[in-house]
Amino acid sequence: MNAIENWFLIVGSLNFILFIVSLFLFMPKKIFKTTPSEYYQIFVSHLKYIIIIVGVVVFHLVEVNILDSYFTNLVGIDFASNIQMIENGVVYWFSQNWTLSLVYFFVLMYIVVYPFTLWFSPLYFLFTDDKKAMKSFAYGLLLMYSIALPFYLFFPVTNVYTFYGIESALETVVPNVEQFFYSTTTYNNCFPSLHVAMTLLIAKSVSFTKNKKYTYFAYFCAISVILSVIYLAIHWITDVICGVILAFSVFYLQKRFIKEE
Repeated sequence: MNAIENWFLIVGSLNFILFIVSLFLFMPKKIFKTTPSEYYQIFVSHLKYIIIIVGVVVFHLVEVNILDSYFTNLVGIDFASNIQMIENGVVYWFSQNWTLSLVYFFVLMYIVVYPFTLWFSPLYFLFTDDKKAMKSFAYGLLLMYSIALPFYLFFPVTNVYTFYGIESALETVVPNVEQFFYSTTTYNNCFPSLHVAMTLLIAKSVSFTKNKKYTYFAYFCAISVILSVIYLAIHWITDVICGVILAFSVFYLQKRFIKEE
């Protein structure tokens, strides 16, 4: 079994466990009483949002696997050195003072729980027919990626542990994980942090559902992911701050220009 197959097995199993737990912990009982024909009508009514989400994901994979290397060579500059001059090794300090239990916790949040919330949340919105939450997530995703894309193409910033040449915490916990991980992102798509912006978007969208348990869970994940990208020496403080600014800017644009149905 190669590294990618091993990774799929591990993460797939963990996601399946999270799905089963979340199904009974967060999903309302009414979803088990909804008929297939009713779900078809719900799916149709959410179709435009689903298309937006899938479209952004597909374009992101094209950017990561095709466009990024071309534009990185075209720009020819790694702006991480400029950020390092400003921050003076603040995030690097964490990598020299890791506690193993915290490393395992934050890696779990970063590479398992966060991706789980990315696909489970829109599924939850679909199953519960929550158009407000689904609309918030779909348009928020589109806006965030549209704003971040020029920075990823023309302002490459290498992640902290690669810049300093230190061991990846992700590899420490799950050997060979980066072989798969960097097929969905790159080493220099760091500014602004889309992990930070997206986890805040998920929490914001989930809050519209009025499901207190899932909302608390989403905000817990958001805080954990934001802390993880710093503690694991993945993102610079500047990336995180700009990720937060990106998220709240999108929230403002949604409230200002996107009408509720």
